[in-house]
Amino acid sequence: MTVNTLFPTDYQLHLFHEGSFFQSHQLFGAHIFKDSDKVYTRFCVWAPNAVKVRLTGNFNNWNGEGYELQKVNDEGVWIVVINQNLEGCIYKYEIITSTGEKLLKADPFAFFSELRPHTASIVYSLKEYDWQDSHWLSRKEKKNVLSDPAIIYEVHAGSWKKKEDGSYLTYKELAAELIPYVIEHGFTHIELLPLIEHPLDASWGYQGTGYFSLTSRYGTPDDFRYFVDQCHQQGIGVILDWVPGHFCKDAHGLYRFDGTHIYSYSTEYDRENAVWGTANFDLGKGEVQSFLISNALFWIDYFHIDGFRMDAVANIIYWPDTTYGKRENPFGINFLKKLNKEVHDFDPHFLMIGEDSTEYPQVTAPVHYGGLGFDYKWNMGWMNDMLTYMETPPYFRSKVHSKVTFSLLYAFSENFMLPFSHDEVVHGKKSLLDKMPGEYWEKFAQLRLLLGYMFAHPGKKLLFMGFELGQFAEWKDKEQLDWNLLDYDMHRKLNSYVKVLTKLYKRSKALYELDHLQEGFEWIDVNNSSQSVFSFIRKGKKEEDILIIVCNFTGVEYPIYKIGAPKAGEYREIFNSDYLEFGGAGLMNKKTILASEEPYHGQPFSFEITIPPFGFQIIRPVKKRKERKGNGKEKVRSHAVSRRER
Repeated sequence: MTVNTLFPTDYQLHLFHEGSFFQSHQLFGAHIFKDSDKVYTRFCVWAPNAVKVRLTGNFNNWNGEGYELQKVNDEGVWIVVINQNLEGCIYKYEIITSTGEKLLKADPFAFFSELRPHTASIVYSLKEYDWQDSHWLSRKEKKNVLSDPAIIYEVHAGSWKKKEDGSYLTYKELAAELIPYVIEHGFTHIELLPLIEHPLDASWGYQGTGYFSLTSRYGTPDDFRYFVDQCHQQGIGVILDWVPGHFCKDAHGLYRFDGTHIYSYSTEYDRENAVWGTANFDLGKGEVQSFLISNALFWIDYFHIDGFRMDAVANIIYWPDTTYGKRENPFGINFLKKLNKEVHDFDPHFLMIGEDSTEYPQVTAPVHYGGLGFDYKWNMGWMNDMLTYMETPPYFRSKVHSKVTFSLLYAFSENFMLPFSHDEVVHGKKSLLDKMPGEYWEKFAQLRLLLGYMFAHPGKKLLFMGFELGQFAEWKDKEQLDWNLLDYDMHRKLNSYVKVLTKLYKRSKALYELDHLQEGFEWIDVNNSSQSVFSFIRKGKKEEDILIIVCNFTGVEYPIYKIGAPKAGEYREIFNSDYLEFGGAGLMNKKTILASEEPYHGQPFSFEITIPPFGFQIIRPVKKRKERKGNGKEKVRSHAVSRRER
């Protein structure tokens, strides 16, 4: 190897500027190369409008004289090769602008950074990691994401739990504590709020400076690889919040990187994001496309991430201007299509989840069919409608009946995920429990009902940490969750309810196999606004996989309530949110329920049950199975789910 071979090829540079260099992190940033007894550290940066670029760091007393980078092409790629192993050294680029301004910038492609409030980059080699998750990866290849169960536990790593001195748990400590907790509660995935390097704790990672730099708040990149590896070995998927729409404007970051707006739109009107005080990426620029798509593949390749929840998709699809209504941003739309295509080409089983609050069509349709190419879209309409409905006093819910029914008019137009995320329990919005109106017992009963309805509604599930404890206080990002609540009876019982509900969901194919198809859902009674009682059927792929769901959104008990049924025979109540063990009053249907040949609710049969106040119930036909005896004869017997199985 010679120094000259460390320089980029013309083809690499062409692809980068074109927007097609999706391994650009292997060229840009700081990289260490060995050649027999010699070790080099190469630095490469894109700064097209800089007059001069120098490398400064603790290895040269922050004096860039003699450490000038060489401009290798007219489009502004700069490079320097240092005849030293600078592993672990901290550095920045000293950029002299066309106006003579001197800027000190962190490396956009750095793999690691100083702990805030320090802002320098760190030379860090992402060496080979001894992954032990081959079984997880092979299992993932055989799964169908649309017809599998998914319950995502959304976590802010800095406030899920803290040490006694108030400091953060490390990635390794989170692996030891968070993973068993998630398994115990029946979740299938952990979704982490953004882990890219960011200056301000209060931004929760949504305003980043280092897109390739895992935040140093909780440890090193290899520590995080350990966390992901442990998740996979124990059957848990890992999803990252990812923010390719905008970035923060801190002086050491991407903003005015070379004195001009090379990462963001050149016009102030399009660039400035007034809502968040950030700058919008110029998604029509080839170099920015190479940067962001490389970043997506980097997290998949180096960290074995299973999915991205993409923040603020609406900010990408539409221009920030609202003066004349929404205007589509063709650069943003084309970028999303290109991104999703490249990600799925790289890993066909990777989950791309769009947080889109708009009615833009075909968000989850494949790119080759004209869609944006996401796997899932957050159902923000369902979330807003249901929270509005639940916050309405029960005796007024008949007036807002359509808040519950409306989501089923469009539930199968996209592949939806139902979110109760961090955004809904912060900034004065109250916790999920405290949103529920009424007295103490009513709040808990209604939260159990809401969670039950969520798990029975078509769509995958996402819930923010703390809901399972029944927190009265909304999320406090500077403090840990209120773990002491588990010392109190009703909170323990709610926690038990969540565990049983998630496990029931995962073993009930009718609740997830046909989430994305109309065939998986059928209303029984959608019109009972006077009593606010809803009943419907969820169906699996097999004809016998059906469940009848009954939801009573008022505090009125109905000792005898008639419901239409799709088939004759015996039924059993297999789940009831009013069980004593969940904190309810114990109004149950213990006996076998027999459907009569009396049509009702448009169904050919019907039965009568007891409905508790604020009750969520699941009723299932009693399955028949053949049992072979020793004499070779067959006997058919009833097979009902017992309380213990529940």
